[in-house]
Amino acid sequence: MSVPRLVVAAPSSGSGKTTVATGLMAAFAARGLAVSPHKVGPDYIDPGYHALATGRVGRNLDAYLCGPELVAPLFLHGARGCDLAVVEGVMGLYDGAAGQGELASTAHVAKLLGAPVVLVVDASSQSRSVAALVHGFASWDPEVRVGGVILNKVGSDRHEALLREALESAGVPVLGVLRRAAPVATPARHLGLVPVAERGSAAVEAVEAMGALVAEGCDLGALEALARSAGAVPGGSAPWTPGFPPTHPSRPTEKSPTGARPTEESPSGARSAEKAPEAPAPVVALAGGPAFTFSYAEHAELLAAAGAEVVTFDPLRDEGLPEGTAGLVIGGGFPEVYAAELSANEPLRKAIAELALSGAPVAAECAGLLYLCRKLDGQPMCGVLDASARMTERLTLGYRDAVAVSDSVLAVAGTRMRGHEFHRTVVEPGAGDVAAWGLRAPQRRLEGFVQQGVHASYLHTHWASEPGVARRFVERCRTS
Repeated sequence: MSVPRLVVAAPSSGSGKTTVATGLMAAFAARGLAVSPHKVGPDYIDPGYHALATGRVGRNLDAYLCGPELVAPLFLHGARGCDLAVVEGVMGLYDGAAGQGELASTAHVAKLLGAPVVLVVDASSQSRSVAALVHGFASWDPEVRVGGVILNKVGSDRHEALLREALESAGVPVLGVLRRAAPVATPARHLGLVPVAERGSAAVEAVEAMGALVAEGCDLGALEALARSAGAVPGGSAPWTPGFPPTHPSRPTEKSPTGARPTEESPSGARSAEKAPEAPAPVVALAGGPAFTFSYAEHAELLAAAGAEVVTFDPLRDEGLPEGTAGLVIGGGFPEVYAAELSANEPLRKAIAELALSGAPVAAECAGLLYLCRKLDGQPMCGVLDASARMTERLTLGYRDAVAVSDSVLAVAGTRMRGHEFHRTVVEPGAGDVAAWGLRAPQRRLEGFVQQGVHASYLHTHWASEPGVARRFVERCRTS
């Protein structure tokens, strides 16, 4: 299967990958192309900007969380029906999971996709040295095809001329030159860029500015031709699918992807002569809104494919759970920024506590964990967990190997999964009487809480790596 595609990479973080990748997506979309947006790694924030630029759900490609074998199928799933795909890299081109070689690096994903790489170089403090830098990155791994370079933060016409002259000897074409431009700057805070959901029209304006900057400074024709030079995705991969059609589609909302469409075909593709009575679809409430923006699109799709009706709600605004809620999923985000508003919504806090007390399945990751605590920075939260959370100066960041240490609504004891931690908060105690996970690195420890139907943890996981998680959760929704 062939999809024209580019990977936007850089020598290091801070070079301008997000500006260029988002700008390319917006510029190609403005040309009338259906653009599929992707992000290497576990980042939740950049895909929000990608979605604004393309009008499609931003999707992650993480060879650590999901395994290298799922990268191409997940890419093809997201790129269905698209004219072109743009994949934004992570960190430096060759930076991967700590101590594990190229695993989960941008270069690794580019090779798994057979995609040409466009290298974004911050040229603000160099001239002739840019040639040595680009030559080194282009020749380091012969399996990585660096098809062109975009020079970012160029100061003047004279500076541009010096850079172009130097790069003539590197054998890598210059496909764009971008000058310093304040309108494309995006505000950041303790965990990176401020998410799209919190910025409203300012985010729309920033994405438009990125598109205009790239359209003016880059050779879009040459970049599109480079994307179309990619052949079939290696390995004969078929698109990933969240499963066979659910009995009920998700309710489409602006904040959540629509689930798979129902069909009368059986898993074998044959139409059933008689349809068995359908059980009512259990409603799974999915937290959204500005405080809970971290969620992989595939999670809602997997829940829907398992037979749930997925309904998004906003804990900042909605005073009750969606009607008929049988299960609750609260992903990551920034509850610490909205602690006062979340605390003020007492009716919803009580509804969530009552749902948890009833034994209904509740899955909470990171921000969701904080929300279920007694307090967050002194503000009353849902009180489901006998724990308190607070902000700290220390950043906890990294991939984790985990094993389920007890049976829960997500997994049976002994299930191994890979996850990611990214937070500046601490929960005390860090684990309940029954823990969620045993982590093996960087140090062995128990983490998270399992009680009744609640599974709460700092660990972000990608359910596509273990589809049984969603099936188990929905089954518990049916039976609890």
